[in-house]
Amino acid sequence: MDRLKAMETFVRVVDTGSFSRAAKALGLPRSSVTMTMQRLEHHLGVRLLHRNTRQLRLTDEGELYVERCRAILLDVRSAEDSLRPDGRVSGRLRVDMPPSIGRSIILPALRSFRERHPDVEMAIGMTDRLIDLVQEGVDCVIRAGALRDSSLIARRVGSYRWVVCASPDYLARHGEPRDVAALADHVLLGYSSARNGRPDRWMMDEGDVSHAIEPQRGLVVDETFALLDLTVGGFGLTRLSDFLVADHIAQGRLREVLGHCRSDRVPISVLFPPSRQASPPVRAFIDWVTALFASRGS
Repeated sequence: MDRLKAMETFVRVVDTGSFSRAAKALGLPRSSVTMTMQRLEHHLGVRLLHRNTRQLRLTDEGELYVERCRAILLDVRSAEDSLRPDGRVSGRLRVDMPPSIGRSIILPALRSFRERHPDVEMAIGMTDRLIDLVQEGVDCVIRAGALRDSSLIARRVGSYRWVVCASPDYLARHGEPRDVAALADHVLLGYSSARNGRPDRWMMDEGDVSHAIEPQRGLVVDETFALLDLTVGGFGLTRLSDFLVADHIAQGRLREVLGHCRSDRVPISVLFPPSRQASPPVRAFIDWVTALFASRGS
């Protein structure tokens, strides 16, 4: 029995809470994970997990052993990385991010990360939904806005501002709003997250007055790039992040309106579970993302 591989399998089973999810994360058949756990428990002479049809639960021995396994696996990875030329990092990295940030910022620059860390195996998910990092075997996520889950470690890497904009064609047909009150006479295109099904409010400061605008007279979609397409197509006014609309504004496909009405900058953060905080691939990715946003001035 490969003890290190067995330890890695055990840790992944604990982190995902499922033999099936652990097998998927490791790229193995479920039967292999089951056999490995059986052999590991037989070798140790103790039961590590209580199993039933609904959940897995660590035994007292399992609680002690899993923390030792984490430390040993981290030491092994650090020892291997210390011998690599130029400090090369290896291992698996599974990340998740909103499609807007992924497609506009991360993917266009990803070649530099891959060239710097060619031995890191990456799996990238692009969702806006809330996910359980431990249960789903995700190493870290990029998220925008206020952070809710205090059990995760968060590192702020950048920010963006909201831009209210429309196509020149729409503005030629409907006129340009000069103040927030004028938005009542326009078609507003809204974004509705899958979490609540309601259009997000536009928080806008006009002088000393704060406004909360609810897009109710227009179209509402639950996908950011669909919202961008509708805006470029002249369907109405909308509010989008600056990194999404910068090129469209520069090339004349969109025009910013109400530029004097600004909202607070929205933070962009990387979140990861405490158990992953010292992982070399996670640390390398966070450092790269931080440098990427710094180079953009965001």
